[in-house]
Amino acid sequence: MAAEILDLVELQPRIGARQRLIGVDLGTKTIGLALSDVERRIATPLETIRRTKFAKDAARLIELAEKFDVAALVIGLPLNMDGSEGPRVQATRAFVRNLGGLTVRPCVYWDERLSTAAVTRSLIEQDASRAKRAEVIDRMAAAYILQGALDRLRWLAAPV
Repeated sequence: MAAEILDLVELQPRIGARQRLIGVDLGTKTIGLALSDVERRIATPLETIRRTKFAKDAARLIELAEKFDVAALVIGLPLNMDGSEGPRVQATRAFVRNLGGLTVRPCVYWDERLSTAAVTRSLIEQDASRAKRAEVIDRMAAAYILQGALDRLRWLAAPV
């Protein structure tokens, strides 16, 4: 059992009619999760996992994927602003590689540059307190990442 790493074009024909996608914002201390609706139009913040051990973190992620009949995981890839890969990208790829031994669900990487900054700006505009921002930022960043992938999937499916 090993999860494949696909791009969105490869993933699209493999998604069942009412299967959801889960978005993952992998941080060093937390993992933000978001869930799509069954029509894959809207990403909604789901949960923040406080990172402890890989096995426990992965088990919770897989448990939620099974509970919501998730077809694939959209993993935020923290590229540097110039598009190069740094240590955080390596850590993300290692997490996904390890996760691949535990699930058959495919994974898609999605460029997450500026996702946290965009979400933080939005929360500040909504006058959310610093404490409230800290509480929701990871799962909202996951929703931002997932929404980008959902929008791209919809664009790919549109008739030319």
